[in-house]
Amino acid sequence: MNYRKATIDDIKALIDLRKRQLMDEGINPTTDIDLELTVFFKNKLSDSSLIQWLVEENEEIIACGAIIVYEFPPSYTNKSGKKAYVTNMYTNEKYRGQGIATKLLTMLVEEAKNLDIRKIWLGASKLGRPVYKMFGFKESDEWLELNLSI
Repeated sequence: MNYRKATIDDIKALIDLRKRQLMDEGINPTTDIDLELTVFFKNKLSDSSLIQWLVEENEEIIACGAIIVYEFPPSYTNKSGKKAYVTNMYTNEKYRGQGIATKLLTMLVEEAKNLDIRKIWLGASKLGRPVYKMFGFKESDEWLELNLSI
């Protein structure tokens, strides 16, 4: 297996992987999001705020994982103010259970450490929750969410 960072040239594959991930999580495609995903990946890869790893086997991308880097005001518990959000974690069904997601997560945590990031958070699907808990992620009441209607 080959592990490598995604580039702008991978956007089409990243869009496909993201949509597969969403469907695996039970989110049905109700609208076309290709344009929005294209803009997102182009912008975030260009400004390096998205660090996306890909796993290839026989020239096919079989898994991926990413962190998005956010900057917040520094605090006493997070001097750099930087936080990373784990996202786009997906492994092709026939490759699950082989430790690929754990290896990707390890690589993403190392990326965060190298960027002086000490806070990492995520929203876990039912599929991913056991992997994150085994890795050491703890559930937290640290943040709340508000959904705005348009």
